[in-house]
Amino acid sequence: MDQIINDVDIAICGAGPVGQALALLLHQQGFKADRIALFDGKTAEQAEHDARSIAVSYGSRQILESAKAWPIKATAISEIHVSRRGHFGRSLMRASDYDLPALGYVARYGDIIRPLQQAITQSGITITRPHTITAIDEMPDHVRLSLRPADSMDTQAISHISAGIVIQAEGGTFGDQQQRTQHHDYQQTAIIAHVNTDAQIAGRAFERFTEQGPLALLPQEDGYALVWCVRPKQASHLLALDDAAFRQALQTAFGNRLGNVIKTSARLSYPLGLNAQAQATARTVAIGNAAQTLHPVAGQGLNLGLRDSLVLARTMAPHTNGSAAMTDPAAALQAYLAERQADRKLTIRITDSMARAFASAPDGAFSQTLLGMGLGALDLIKPAKKMLAEQMMYGWR
Repeated sequence: MDQIINDVDIAICGAGPVGQALALLLHQQGFKADRIALFDGKTAEQAEHDARSIAVSYGSRQILESAKAWPIKATAISEIHVSRRGHFGRSLMRASDYDLPALGYVARYGDIIRPLQQAITQSGITITRPHTITAIDEMPDHVRLSLRPADSMDTQAISHISAGIVIQAEGGTFGDQQQRTQHHDYQQTAIIAHVNTDAQIAGRAFERFTEQGPLALLPQEDGYALVWCVRPKQASHLLALDDAAFRQALQTAFGNRLGNVIKTSARLSYPLGLNAQAQATARTVAIGNAAQTLHPVAGQGLNLGLRDSLVLARTMAPHTNGSAAMTDPAAALQAYLAERQADRKLTIRITDSMARAFASAPDGAFSQTLLGMGLGALDLIKPAKKMLAEQMMYGWR
């Protein structure tokens, strides 16, 4: 039996920041542009006009710089103030403590995508969009993808492509995903909006733990990106309020550290949960949200995914022949899983523990008290504070 000649060496399903960064990093490792293909269900215009706010760590900036997709339009975070509402204990992290220009950045999804797409175009890598992957069939010597235009339900419009390796980088949100081995519904909803106050502190981000979950205000443009995590019943109540009543509710929950809340944008919401599974077959692997969807408490979702991209590109490079085709894809993917294990486990453990302290415990529970005490201890135990900051900024990569 003759070995199949694949259409491409690597097919990446999902052309978000994680998928595009991976393609660019693979190209830098020697994989030919015409042997890498990306597929996505959105048009380029839809991606670029996505206004969701994303936290980008300083370590992720370094990865995007490596991919030639920096600078991006973003607001720098120079300080992070973490506290618990109504209790003693707080921690303040400063970029100056680590000789860095910023601890991280807040950017809109579209502003992260735009320079990545420009770099992809310059590299010669092809993105096929808007197309939906309808099936992934793995054979001994290739993977067969079935895809159709996203705006068509015509089965006659389905086409096929063969690849040496398929990387799933399209994860979606918790509420839309199939259940994985690590699965926990926190029974929390995140309310997101853009907020303005009359006493802003330039560059300072706030993570405030309330009885129902974390409330984050991240500096962005002329105000703050709000991520407010509450139980579903409270979320329904907050979403039903008019703007004035919502501003008052937010003021009560957050306090007066930023003066008065004077304006909020339209509110959106989504359910929160942990859904993770590290897995690879001989020719397929999942990365980013397709491998782990996290609670937003520490803003690690995209950052963990970009570290996936960096390590996967690095571990695949040694398993190539002169034309950059994979000689032992199974060994490369298993090496990737092994190298990512520690970072994934630790990041998941940190975010899951912080989320459960509020999502699974009654208001005022002892676990919530312990977290508040821990915040105060962080400023006293400098090595512990440094280790936590470095994990949040860089992870293990």
